Amino acid sequence: MKSESKIIDLLNNKSSVKQEVYRLTKEHFGVFQQVLEEKVNRLRDCITNKAVTISYEESGDFDAKLKFSGDTLLFNMHTNIFDFESSHKIHKTKYIKDDKMRSFCGLINVYNFLSDSLKYNRLNDAGFLIARIFINKDGHFFVEGEDELGFLYNDFVKQKITRDAISAIINSSMLFSLNFDLQIPKFNDVKVVSVNEVMSIDNRHKIKTAKRLGFKFSNETDD
Repeated sequence: MKSESKIIDLLNNKSSVKQEVYRLTKEHFGVFQQVLEEKVNRLRDCITNKAVTISYEESGDFDAKLKFSGDTLLFNMHTNIFDFESSHKIHKTKYIKDDKMRSFCGLINVYNFLSDSLKYNRLNDAGFLIARIFINKDGHFFVEGEDELGFLYNDFVKQKITRDAISAIINSSMLFSLNFDLQIPKFNDVKVVSVNEVMSIDNRHKIKTAKRLGFKFSNETDD
């Protein structure tokens, strides 16, 4: 009976909190979808060169694609709820120490792909995770990512997710992608090509294409 009491306690507390975090994250992901669509409509009217295209597409409740020129940003909401390892900096804050349940977060990933990789179904092409957005039961959030995505939105204790914050995150993601240019790989890295790759090139380009060969996030190190 004692073990059943523990189970009931966990279901009534931890599981209930996780359900609330999921509900809140899904609600805010819906705002992401709304803001993305509004932003596309607004920016489209300001682009003078009609060859530069911008569009928005939803793929269900958990995915949204923003296409602009040669780039695509994929926003994906994970359906699970996560905690952080005990050594993570958020566990050192009074905010979390006062309520351990505040460390459970929903997750929205932001990926950058070449639009042609998706258009031509180039399955070997690589995209990059440029941001991870974490949201807790209080609506507090922080972002892990590159450039300004990694330092503008990291005050988990004080920051609350709002429509304006969501718009700013989208803007930062677009700016990073636009400044993250496709670079030609070194000759020696691509000079060996298999017969299968050459025979399969056509429009699907089996030879891997990515924005930058050997690109690393700032927190990655060489082995």
